[in-house]
Amino acid sequence: MRAESDAENAAGGGATKANGTPVAPVVPATPGAPGAPGAPAAPGTAAGAGPAARSRRFPSITRDTARPEGSGRAVPGAVSTPARQWPMLSVLTATAVGLLATAFGHPRVGCLAIGVALIAASVMRRVLPSVGMLAVRSRFTDMITYGLLGVAITLLALVMAAPKPWLPIPFMESAVRFTVR
Repeated sequence: MRAESDAENAAGGGATKANGTPVAPVVPATPGAPGAPGAPAAPGTAAGAGPAARSRRFPSITRDTARPEGSGRAVPGAVSTPARQWPMLSVLTATAVGLLATAFGHPRVGCLAIGVALIAASVMRRVLPSVGMLAVRSRFTDMITYGLLGVAITLLALVMAAPKPWLPIPFMESAVRFTVR
């Protein structure tokens, strides 16, 4: 990008300020065009001051960007940071409890805790107007992603065969045998 702008500057195509922001190239005036030397000035403009030509090139430094949807807070700014981000912290806490349960030898309970945490994240994303850092993408995409992952993990925990499934599905045993062979 920098090499392009340097090459353009050498060729007279574009210029940059000292801070690196691009400046619109100066277009030579054509005879008879408004603002050209010897041509009458356009109404409402000073003599000799033509309209500034704007570059269509994307600026190398952007100054105005939209804030991401998750940058808001769930609680006003006067409250401490952990209290402002309570939706995200609650999901992370439930997930940590699930991981600890799995590490201590209770994989079904741990997977259920993680699945329920993701389902709760989906519900919070739908119900609450502002969820802080729990908002990653659009509301609809977050709800679908958290919900599907939560339901999938919860169902896998309920159908898990070790030692006996809590939710027996008749075709599951034959499906597992078919895929393992």
